[in-house]
Amino acid sequence: VQLQASGGGLVQTGGSLRLSCTGSGFDLNGCSIGWFRQAPEKEREGVSCISRHDGYTYYADSVKGRFTISSDKDKNTVTLQMNNLKREDTAVYYCAAHGTKWGNDYSEFTKICRGYYDMDYWGKGTLVTVSS
Repeated sequence: VQLQASGGGLVQTGGSLRLSCTGSGFDLNGCSIGWFRQAPEKEREGVSCISRHDGYTYYADSVKGRFTISSDKDKNTVTLQMNNLKREDTAVYYCAAHGTKWGNDYSEFTKICRGYYDMDYWGKGTLVTVSS
């Protein structure tokens, strides 16, 4: 079981990047996948999460309207499209998976992005640097 995050890089303020999380050894569509980030000297924070099985997505307030999370069933990939990037988006971005299916409980699903649950699998991070 492995997760691989890719797509990070250096971009100017206002620019865009597209991060991908690819799974091997398991089906991402049966899991909840989250993107988390950690900036220097800051705690890790949940950015966006998706549960394709339950049809749920969640975004942190800091990225609403700028980031879009989506899943590609055929490619077993979850993508985070990041637009209008700001300097404060600079961080190492990680994708992680949680195996629970949430049924009708959207509130509980959001907790995986808000740090209430330990994720089951983590990928290595990809660095996003936003310069002015």
